[in-house]
Amino acid sequence: MNQQKIGCFLKELRKTKNLTQEQLAEKLNVSGRTISRWETGNNMPDISLLVELAEFYDVSIPEIIDGERKSDSMEKEVKEVAEKMSDYAEAEKETIIKNIRNLSIISACALVVYFLLEITGAVTQNVIFETAHLYCETLVFVTTLLIPLYTTGLLGKIQHRKKNERFNNVPKFIKIIISAIIAFTSAAIIKILLSEILGF
Repeated sequence: MNQQKIGCFLKELRKTKNLTQEQLAEKLNVSGRTISRWETGNNMPDISLLVELAEFYDVSIPEIIDGERKSDSMEKEVKEVAEKMSDYAEAEKETIIKNIRNLSIISACALVVYFLLEITGAVTQNVIFETAHLYCETLVFVTTLLIPLYTTGLLGKIQHRKKNERFNNVPKFIKIIISAIIAFTSAAIIKILLSEILGF
């Protein structure tokens, strides 16, 4: 931080307002000597006065600290970056909401099929219905587990962590099959534990 440069900048800003040091001092409720010490770079304004100066001169605090006005093109660039970041965050949020909605729909459909098979007694009549019943039951558990993982951001952390290089070379469809097996196995284990502990 160059105090001499800041002092010169503050002096320039005062002159653009056509004010003397005493007039400015009166507006800020400080002494003329204080203004003089700022403008010579011997001293710096307090934080509260820095905010007041920025508002009075219609500049930003970083501009005062840097001792120069930022160019219009730089301000435009900063705004564009901020807008792009905002758009990116919005798109990411929409993706999360979409994924949660899809999981909820899958879970609801699986639950409906599960209860239909249960109520009609079809589960005991056929191996296919029995398999569908088990599949739907497991799917409800899996989707119920995934929703909190999405909302807390844990799933994103798991997906973005560094993976084993050998696993990266595996074709995508095999990864999907492995993930599905792990998910269904985990859900089945959780179901067994719940049935043992809580009597579900």
